[in-house]
Formats: sequence, C-alpha cells, structure tokens
Amino acid sequence: MDNTYIFNPIIVHLFLFFSVGICKQFVVTDFGAVPDGKTDSRKALETAWQRACQTPGGSVLVPRGSFFVSMADFYGPCKGPTLFEHRGTLVASADPTLGERDHWIIFAKLDGLTVFGDGVLDGNGALSWSRCGGLAHCKQQLPPATLKMNYVTNSMVRGVRLINSKMFHVIIWASDSVWVRGVRITAPANSPNTDGIHIGDSSNTQITGSRISTGDDCISIGEGCTSVNVTRVRCGPGHGISIGSLGKYPSEGGVGQVHVRNCTFLGTENGLRIKTWAPSLSSTVVSGVVYEEIEMRGVRNPILIDQFYCPGGSCQPGGESSVEIRGVRFENVRGSSASQASVSLKCSRTHPCRDIEFVGLHLTHGGRPTIALCANADDRFGGSGQIPSRCS
Repeated sequence: MDNTYIFNPIIVHLFLFFSVGICKQFVVTDFGAVPDGKTDSRKALETAWQRACQTPGGSVLVPRGSFFVSMADFYGPCKGPTLFEHRGTLVASADPTLGERDHWIIFAKLDGLTVFGDGVLDGNGALSWSRCGGLAHCKQQLPPATLKMNYVTNSMVRGVRLINSKMFHVIIWASDSVWVRGVRITAPANSPNTDGIHIGDSSNTQITGSRISTGDDCISIGEGCTSVNVTRVRCGPGHGISIGSLGKYPSEGGVGQVHVRNCTFLGTENGLRIKTWAPSLSSTVVSGVVYEEIEMRGVRNPILIDQFYCPGGSCQPGGESSVEIRGVRFENVRGSSASQASVSLKCSRTHPCRDIEFVGLHLTHGGRPTIALCANADDRFGGSGQIPSRCS
C-alpha cells in the first residue's frame, strides 16, 4: 500500500499553507483566556477559532500556561487550511459527564486542519473513573471523550499530549485522510474505557510514531473503517491494538485494508486483537489485515481473535457471531508472552475464520515455546522454525 499516495492531500494542504504564509495568528489570551487554571476560557478559545477560521491562512495559538475549559467546539468550514497551535495545558472539569455531550473538545466539518504543538489536553478523569467504574455504571450519561474529530479531511494532529481522559482520548469519526503523528497519550492502567485512539467510519487514517499508555485499547478500529495504517506505535500498559468490537449494532460497515507494522507492546493485556459479538446484530466482514514486524514484551494474549466477545457477561448464551473474518496475515511477530497460549483463535462456528496466515512467529513464555489454540479457523503456519508452529 502506498502511504504517500493516500496522504498526499495532507502534504498539498500544508505546502500551500506555509507557502502563502500565515496571514494572521489569533492568540487566545487576546480574547480573554486566563492561564490561572480556574477561569473558564471556553468563549475566548471559540472566538479566536472563529476569527482564524474566517481568515485565509488563519492560526490559533494557545500559549504556555494552564487554562480551564468547560468545553470547546471548533467548527468549519473555514476559508482555507487552518492551524491550531497548542503550547499550554487545557484542563477539563472534574465532573464525570457533560450531559448529553460525548466529547469535551471537538473539531468538525473541516478540511486542511493541523493541530500541533507540545501542549497538553488534560481530561481530568479521576472522578469519572471512580464513579463510573466502566460503562455498565454510566449507561444514562457516558463520560465524554477528550478530543473528537468529526467529518474532518486532509488533516493532521502532531506532537500534542493527551492525559487522563474520562473515556476515550481521541475519536476520529466519519473522516478521511487524517494523520496522527508523534502524540503521547497517558492514563493509569486501571482507568476504565480510556482508549487511546478510536477510529470509526473513516478511511485513509494513519497513526505513526506515537506512545500510548492507557487502561483500555491503545488503538481501536471500529466499524466502517478502510485503509488504516499504524506504524511505530509503542503500546502499554493497555489492551493492545484492536479491530472491533463488531456486530453489536445493526447495519455496521466492514473493516478492510488494515496494516499494523513496527509496533511494540509492553505488558499489555492483549497484543493484536480482533473482537466480535456473539450473537451479532450485523453480518459484516473483516478482511485484508496485515500485522508485521511486531515486538511483544510480556503480553498476556499476543495474538487473539475472539468471536465470542461479551464484556460483562450480558450476551445470549450459545449465540454465534455472524461477522466474517478472512485474509489476516501475521508476519514476524516476536517476543515474550505472559501466558503459555500466545495465539488464540476463537472463531464462529457458523462463520469460521478463513485464510489466517502466520509467517516468522517466535513467541516464548518463560524462555519456553508457546502454543496456539484454535477453533473453527482455516489457519496456515508457513515456513519452518516458528514458535508456535501449529494449532494444538
């Protein structure tokens, strides 16, 4: 897959932006933002954004300092590519929820957006974690994600740090050609549902050179995603990089052309996981998935396909998943497993996994060979000297 071709629109936008120069930079403190960590700077941020959005080549600057922000909405369309330079710390309210809002900060309906800098987005999620203890106790009002990107195209998030989200740290939804580069995402290992980056109903998404340590998936790839590239991501603690869960809702879109390479997993619950509900309310397909050059260090479930995903045990007993998984390749996945079974393929009886290929596996547990446990899977272990070398 030619990543340069996929993300060429981003490069074009950035070239045009810098070649014409920044016409005007709007500093949020000039609009009343106060870096005292307690005065609500929402209005100042949104006003600076509106001015920049309506100025060709406009830019917003959040300078050094701690700014309390109750919430913030940054909507387009704008009059050309727009920069959001973040050098300070934005701090959310400690309140566990924001009413019906599923996000704290949102960028939406934008083309050619660049969010960059060494600033921090602090979701201030500790109270939310203790009160919610997971989604099962927050069904009426879910905690908000820290940063949401809706209907965004040809855009980049680079360098920023996100910490302690109440729920997901980043959501990329219904977007195309978004590049996340060099970000750091951090939350305690026991913080519930604090996924690093969740992607849904989007195409041509690239995540590169980032470090993610959370209490849930480092990256989750949801329904309707195509052409996702994850490269040089360091994950852990957390639940690994997941496709799914899929099949929970009717009319879900499939997932295809996912490429995860040169990633490292450190003490995570899972490494490379595909998860689908049983029974499923939609019959969709996962296909064209490649994992290569992956390092595992003390990972409990390095490779896991789970078609009986049922968090909280609330599923119908004996149900089968109708999500089809086919064309998945694991190449040069190496390192150490925290359990004897380093590969687990728990596939649907009615929709077995097809064309699951392993090449160059070398996974040990306590210095000894691991095993692969497989059910309802058409698997192939190619080449010699693999560990494990076959399904038990």
